[in-house]
Amino acid sequence: MDPKDTDAAIVSLLTQHQPALHLYVQSLMPGDSTSEDVAQETNAKIWGKRSDFEIGTNFKAWAFSIARFQVRKYRFGQAKDARLVFCDELEDVIADEMVSELDDLSEHQIALRSCLQMLKLADRELIHHRYFKRTPLKEYSIQIGRSIGGLKVTLHRLRNRLQICVEKRIALSKEVQA
Repeated sequence: MDPKDTDAAIVSLLTQHQPALHLYVQSLMPGDSTSEDVAQETNAKIWGKRSDFEIGTNFKAWAFSIARFQVRKYRFGQAKDARLVFCDELEDVIADEMVSELDDLSEHQIALRSCLQMLKLADRELIHHRYFKRTPLKEYSIQIGRSIGGLKVTLHRLRNRLQICVEKRIALSKEVQA
């Protein structure tokens, strides 16, 4: 395969698995604000080792093994820090569990994104302000001229609709795969 084609394939795979890779690193570094830095270092290491990857094999497993190594490297450098440090065996158990959990999470995220797109613009904006920007309801209610009680009722209904929508999409996805 032409090196340019290989690089393009690696970029595509890396982009596809980026959310799961970031969540994986965060799961191995609970409560550590530097997990994003380690995830970026992992991306750089993956890119540097791209010639070692064989197209057609399991990219996600390969990338996660590099991420695990980068987390261990980071922890080694922080050994004098008094934070909680997992032993290698426990870290391996957590890492293995997170691989399967992240598959489910990715499926839920894809379904949720699709369901959010089906909402009216005003409902999407309410969800965005409440859960992504984390704007207090009081502040947002003043901004749009609605009561806090009305917003709470709307949020409750939207959460129920989104939950039903996500569950249906996942069930359909599993039917198609079967």
